[in-house]
Amino acid sequence: MRVLLTGSSGWLGRFLAPALRAAGHTVTGLDAAPGPETHVVGTIASRAVVDRAMGLGIDAVIHAAALHKPDIARYPVQTFIDVNVTGTLNLLEAARIAGHDRFVMTSTTSLMISEAIRREEASEAVWLDERTGPLAPRNIYGVTKLAAEGLCRLYATEHGLATVVLRTARFFPEDDDTHKRPSGENLKAIEFLHRRLTVEDAAAAHVTALEKVREVGFGLYLVSAPPPFAREDAAALKQDAAALIRERFPDAEALFAARGWQLPKSLGRVYDPSLAEAELGFRCRTDFAAVLAALREGAPLPFAHDPDYASPLTKGR
Repeated sequence: MRVLLTGSSGWLGRFLAPALRAAGHTVTGLDAAPGPETHVVGTIASRAVVDRAMGLGIDAVIHAAALHKPDIARYPVQTFIDVNVTGTLNLLEAARIAGHDRFVMTSTTSLMISEAIRREEASEAVWLDERTGPLAPRNIYGVTKLAAEGLCRLYATEHGLATVVLRTARFFPEDDDTHKRPSGENLKAIEFLHRRLTVEDAAAAHVTALEKVREVGFGLYLVSAPPPFAREDAAALKQDAAALIRERFPDAEALFAARGWQLPKSLGRVYDPSLAEAELGFRCRTDFAAVLAALREGAPLPFAHDPDYASPLTKGR
């Protein structure tokens, strides 16, 4: 299949393009920044750029391009709307005109996090899945990604364009720009308990979605490493997460301590990816147990960490 991949120069794109080729697809990359996987340089906010890319011979679209939360400090609100909303509309309309029957869009779990959830005001951990709502995104990134999801649903319903939206949890390699402690690898390791996946698993989820999208018609799925908890653990996770982790993973605390890490005292939210497993047959390969196994064996950590990472678009500014 000839796949147009937007965001091909980005962190996900550099892993997704080779994953698509390994699955037997031909990839045409489109990105606002040049890169080794990018064939058309330009913004999806321009319909002319989108049409030029589509004219190279395309059967399906994987739309991974977007401005993200860190970009809020660099771009005005209108640019978020132009790229994340108008850009998505341009791609959907071009796919409709071309008669495509496969469209996959990368979305984000970030749009599910209201200010109240972010401040962790609840007495127990908030369990988040595709039924969570009403949604109240806390910034322009979340607002525009939610709008883009709505456009995907509309084109699936009104035009029969089979579409899967993947709300991916965190897989960025850089440090968190809002949390200072714990920092770096320690925070990422903890997040595999409740809100992180590897970039390799994110890429694999998109390849699976492309293969299953025609069966689904329209589907929206949360994608994250499977948590080792159940909804019944919500109160315990908020009150004493470390105790519950020690119960499930008896050597976790010692393994963390050997690296100078700490277990979390409390977890305020948990992402539940079980619908993607049930309907797409997709489950992340890397989870918290895999992180502990690497620590136990003295092997490299099974996730990327690069505090100096900057997107190609940012480097070009």
